[in-house]
Amino acid sequence: MAYVELRGHQTWYQPAKGRGKSVVLLHGGLSSSTSLWHSVGPGLRKHFRVSAFDRRGHGRSADTDQPFSIDAMADETIAFLEYLGKRSHLVGHSDGANVALAVAMRRPDLVRRVVAVGGNFHYSGLMAMEAFTPQSPGFADFAQDFGSKSPDGALHAAVVVEKTRALVENEPTWSVNDLATITRPVLVMAGDDDVTTLAHVGDMYEAISNAQLAILPGASHGVLKEHTKVATSLIVHYLQSTLPPVTRAPIRRRTGEA
Repeated sequence: MAYVELRGHQTWYQPAKGRGKSVVLLHGGLSSSTSLWHSVGPGLRKHFRVSAFDRRGHGRSADTDQPFSIDAMADETIAFLEYLGKRSHLVGHSDGANVALAVAMRRPDLVRRVVAVGGNFHYSGLMAMEAFTPQSPGFADFAQDFGSKSPDGALHAAVVVEKTRALVENEPTWSVNDLATITRPVLVMAGDDDVTTLAHVGDMYEAISNAQLAILPGASHGVLKEHTKVATSLIVHYLQSTLPPVTRAPIRRRTGEA
């Protein structure tokens, strides 16, 4: 078990494995680094030096009394990147994708490229869905799994679920103008039946200068587990590719627009 102190908080992390440029995996809400470590992680470790950590209140990292926020999650990630001491690629899923975008906005000096999977830049871009609460049918199973890892125990699962619900319903609140300030290369990835509307995904892609877009068919928000090999291949190709890409019939990139 490895821990590092990030902004005064004991945080569980997975020490880097593999060789090559640094890649940091950023997990989604109500999840942990184990999710990405066991899905896209094995394929990425063949080409990169991959590490990950559990945000506070997730996985093996204890929670605090503070609410969840994208800014606080970005603070943790920035501290982890500073701990690593090297610029890294960020591969984030769901809330992790949003955190990756936040870090790219705030600290581009720490970031090489970003892969944002299943993310959203404004909470209004999410599809209409029934909220997951302590009263939801699957909550008991979630709480049992949460308690098997968390230092806070299974009883704290309800607190984390409510904090996550509040986050999802109120953040992020960026505009396309905010996204336009991102100077690091970004691959926007989503399933064709993801939690974010395809129009919102398209707006994200259009707003970030020279971004690339990947919509995987027959995929939901669980795209990295449903189509692990295809998603991993796309991510590796993107992180290793020469930028800007050279295509036969450039339109957007011909003028330097997103």
